[in-house]
Formats: sequence, C-alpha cells, structure tokens
Amino acid sequence: MQPDPARNLILGNNAQGKTNLLEAIWCCTGCRSFRGAKERDFIHLKSPAMHVKLRFQDSRRVQEIQLHAQRGEGRQKKILLNGVPLKGGSGLFSQFQCVVFSPDDRELIRSGPEKRRGFMDLCGSQLSPAMLICLRRFDQLTAQRNAVLKQISLGNASLSALTDWDLQLAAHGSLLTCLRYAYLQQLGAVCTELYGRITGGREKLTVKYRSNLFKNSEIPKQPTPEMQQFYFEQLQKSAPDDVRLGFTGKGAGRDDFSCKIGGLSVREYGSQGQQKSTALVLKLAQASVFYAKKDETPVILLDDVMGELDADRQRLVYEIIGDMQIFLTTCQPEAVAAEHGNCAVYHMEEGILTAQT
Repeated sequence: MQPDPARNLILGNNAQGKTNLLEAIWCCTGCRSFRGAKERDFIHLKSPAMHVKLRFQDSRRVQEIQLHAQRGEGRQKKILLNGVPLKGGSGLFSQFQCVVFSPDDRELIRSGPEKRRGFMDLCGSQLSPAMLICLRRFDQLTAQRNAVLKQISLGNASLSALTDWDLQLAAHGSLLTCLRYAYLQQLGAVCTELYGRITGGREKLTVKYRSNLFKNSEIPKQPTPEMQQFYFEQLQKSAPDDVRLGFTGKGAGRDDFSCKIGGLSVREYGSQGQQKSTALVLKLAQASVFYAKKDETPVILLDDVMGELDADRQRLVYEIIGDMQIFLTTCQPEAVAAEHGNCAVYHMEEGILTAQT
C-alpha cells in the first residue's frame, strides 16, 4: 500500500480485514494491540508467520520498521529499525507515533482505573522519554515488591525485606505522579475547550488527576524529599495489608483520573451520548497536545468510528486532525462521504486491499 499523505479511506464489509490493516500500522509503534489481541493472534491461523514492513517519514528522514513473528517453540520475534535489530518494541516508541480511535474508546469512561491509567501513561510517554523510563522502572519495582510480599506470606522473609524496595518505589512513584499530573493538566485544559465546542458551551467537561496518596494541590512539578518520604511511609504502613492481599495496594499504581460534566461523574451519571463525546474528546486532546508539544503530527487511525458521529462531531474531528495523515475505515461510506473530501480510496475484501480509481 502506498498511502496518501493526507487521507486514506478503507471501505469494506465487516470481518474483511480493515481493522487488521490499522493494527498492522499500530504494531509499528511498539505498543500492545489497541483491541486487546495477544501477539500470537497476529499470525493468521493458516500461516506459520507474520511479517510487517512500514516506511515512514519524520521531520528528519525516511525510516523503515520491520516486524517478524513465527509460530513454534520460542515463538521467535524480530523487530528491526532501519535494518538494526531491537530487543523489544519500546525501541520503536519514540520513533513512530499514532493515535487510534475505535468503538471501544468508550471503555475509557465506563471501565475501571486500569484502562485510564494505561491511556494516561501512553499519552504522557509519547511526549516524554523520561516518563517512559520512569514508568518501566516503576512497573519493575512493583513486580519485585509483589514477589517479596509473596515470600513474606509464605514465611520465607520478614517485613524488613521490603524497606529497600519501598525506598526505590517511593522515589519512582513520586516522579511518576508528578509527570502524570503535569500531563493531565495539559490534557484537561484541551478537553474542556473541545467539549465546549461540541456542546456550544452548554456543558462543561473537567478532567482531573486522582492520586492514590496526594491531593492535587500537594503535587509539585518535581518530587521533593518530603513527598518521597510520605510515599515511603505509606508503603510501610500498608505492608501488612499488602501481604494479605498479595499485591501493592498504595501508590501510583492505583492512580486514576476523573471526567465530570457539571460536577457529576460522566462514568456514573453521563448519558451514552455524553460518554461517547467525552471519550472522543480525550482522543482528540491526545492528538492536539502531541502536535502542540512535539511540532510533529501523529498518524491518525479511525477504526469505524465516524459513522457513529453526527455532523457536528465529525466536523470537530476533521478540524483537529485535518493536518495529520488519516487512515479511516468504514462499512458505510455514505456516513463520511460529505467530510472526507479528496482522498485515496481503497476496498478491503477477504484480506485483499485494492485501490479504487
């Protein structure tokens, strides 16, 4: 496929492979599947392996990503960037960025905190290598602390074995809290502005960070010794409960963010329309903040979502992402025909992509 640098419309009935095409592009970001698929499921049931090759141009040069995976013992997987092997997908993360819109986005509003934390961390890490590094280390330390908790519960270690891990976790957890809070302040301001445009100013959306340990007014730009000490003390206090539970129950690993309209939770009290609009605004704000901070545009993947939006919401989407490269899939071309304008049109049938003239 030789995509148009602006807009690419992929038509076809359901279950023909349109989303698979977007997922192949998304895989090249180094992120997990946006629809929750496991890596082994990327390989066709009738095939021994899968291969993806993608070329993209950033502000400096043309680069090439190759992904290879095969069945069998060890499930061999190879990732190459410009022909150079990488140890894992994280090496792609700072090179190629996408923002994906899918019908499952409403789960950002309706699901539990884990989904929102994942969204927050993905967005922040796209902008800041420091956040990605901190997040990786925080996850490693949390896993190691949880392993020690298990040893304590089995009688193979004492509570004092947690001290060193708690000191490190408090340092990285405090930094992660500050980085998340700073990003949510940027994202929230854009969300409020975009939602106001959708509703003509009739409703106000607020997006706020919710720390498990700190009030927002207590979160500084950079973690302080006092912040880290408080974090450490909370981990120590919760240790007996954590041993019983088998996991770390305090800290940044339990943080969340809230979305409220008129002071009421969108998750608990919002209508389906409000939930859908809030999820849409979160994704549009992600793209907008990325563009403003990086001065580069992410690639936009719209997976069968435009047909669900009314004309006003479709217009807002195109206003925000109009300067970005777009891949849009749909079963209903008439639902988006008025807005997609001049673009490359493709038809997908039984996994075969054909350019339309």
